[in-house]
Amino acid sequence: MKLKSYTNFALRSLQLAALKTPDLIRVDDVVRVHGLARPHIVKIVHELGLAGYVVTHRGRYGGFQLAQPAEDIVIGDVVRLTEGPLTLVECFNPDSNTCPLIGICKLSRALQGATQAFMAVLDDLTLADIASNRGDLLARIAPLEEGIVAPMRKAR
Repeated sequence: MKLKSYTNFALRSLQLAALKTPDLIRVDDVVRVHGLARPHIVKIVHELGLAGYVVTHRGRYGGFQLAQPAEDIVIGDVVRLTEGPLTLVECFNPDSNTCPLIGICKLSRALQGATQAFMAVLDDLTLADIASNRGDLLARIAPLEEGIVAPMRKAR
């Protein structure tokens, strides 16, 4: 199973926001820390905002921050948002399936079970869990943040 880069970037953006809570995070901070393309992060933050995971603030000292506690953000839900339906093989999608073995194929059933198990693990994982080693994570990204010009401000 392989998740889209988009999903990885969304999770990394949320993780950084959790690490910096309650401060605002700028898109450029995510770009700098993770070496990502700015247009992708802008799109991701917008989608995360529409979904209610982050609140965005416009302007010179704008940025984004978590819209809810990290303990309430389930990683499986974020993956479903950014991935859409997880169709590992063609027969998972009834609209495009052309496989004559549908309904009797043990491989298909096994892959469906594997997908369900994968998502069950992610459904038991929260944003707080993936940010719980805060000290180690902040120490690792500190050298990458040195180029930050404007200080981050807390939202009012």
